[in-house]
Amino acid sequence: MSILQRLSRFPQNLYYAKNVIKRYPKRNESILSASQQSSMLRTVFKASLVGISIGFPVGIAITTGYSWYKNMEASKTYHLQGKEEKIKILKEKPPIPVSREIIFPVDTTELKLTLYQYQTCPFCCKVRVFLDYYGISYEIVEVDPVLRKEISWSSYKKVPILLAQVDSGYQPLNDSSMIISLLASYLKERSQKINDLIEYYPSIAMHDENGRLKYEIMNKYFLMYQDNLPANKIMDKIMEERKWRKWVDDEFVHTLSPNVYRTLDEAYKTFNWFSKVGKWEEYFPTWERFIMINVGATAMWLISKRLKKRHHLKQDVRQSLYDEINKWLNAINKHGGTFMGGEKPNLSDLAVYGVLKSIEGCSAFKDALDNTNLSTWYNAMTKEVETHSGSKYLMTK
Repeated sequence: MSILQRLSRFPQNLYYAKNVIKRYPKRNESILSASQQSSMLRTVFKASLVGISIGFPVGIAITTGYSWYKNMEASKTYHLQGKEEKIKILKEKPPIPVSREIIFPVDTTELKLTLYQYQTCPFCCKVRVFLDYYGISYEIVEVDPVLRKEISWSSYKKVPILLAQVDSGYQPLNDSSMIISLLASYLKERSQKINDLIEYYPSIAMHDENGRLKYEIMNKYFLMYQDNLPANKIMDKIMEERKWRKWVDDEFVHTLSPNVYRTLDEAYKTFNWFSKVGKWEEYFPTWERFIMINVGATAMWLISKRLKKRHHLKQDVRQSLYDEINKWLNAINKHGGTFMGGEKPNLSDLAVYGVLKSIEGCSAFKDALDNTNLSTWYNAMTKEVETHSGSKYLMTK
């Protein structure tokens, strides 16, 4: 299409060239005669045709070659389309030192969990908030966000990874939303086993719009009720909870990075806060911490520019953050409760709170408190999570 547009503008360009020749003769040269002008125009016209005749096929060849290369690369994995990737149970726990243990006396679940995480990763914060709200004890392994050697045992190279001890070993659970859905399903009916529940969340291979192979976890916003299907009167609430959980992952979380890494100075302040709250001085040597802060801050500052464009944020990225927060608060006000779940938080409340918790020490969060009505809901959520109020709703085994 771009080539056709260029061809359509060719007469205009030729007319412009003619005027330039008429108005601006070369230094020490008199104005050209009519025959000289005609000869000059023929030369320009011939040169343009030569350029088109060379450029057009070259452009076609490059485009065709690139498309062929992409198709060839994609064809190598076409046989995997629709195939399930099984997450195998580990016979032994990876020999990685535990950074710290979170123990809650109210825990009655008998779950033995280890969370591999970055302390300020929004998806890791979502999982921690869920566990803290329900008072579920767990171990933490802090992962170096640059080298990631602590998860070298896993084919899944993202965090969080939650390792759950089961009868036959240790079951890795990947993806924050799947982890939360699976654990919430277990808490509603503890006769279900973790390694049985994971069968309801298969990881299926598929190609994205660019032909790259990726694995998508099915049903990750669904709770598995088994024989205890909720009454129809609350089905609308279940659907809405699911909708807002998806909004957190698909929209809201993408406003964070362009805001906390908005400038290089903000990026460095953010990573220094990460180091402080994540206790990097305790868990990583000085040289490794130096790399994490300096390489991480610079890289994320650069990446945030691409993310701003990719997710169509406003020129003032703060405004995009405020807009999404207001969208959430307006939806809560429409229901008339303290939380999206009414008088107690539901899974969407926990997800939004967890994501915001990840930037609590950043200037973007302080600005959000100053420019929206976030504080009332956020402070109420803090109280619910820190007092583990979800534990009183859990059924005993």
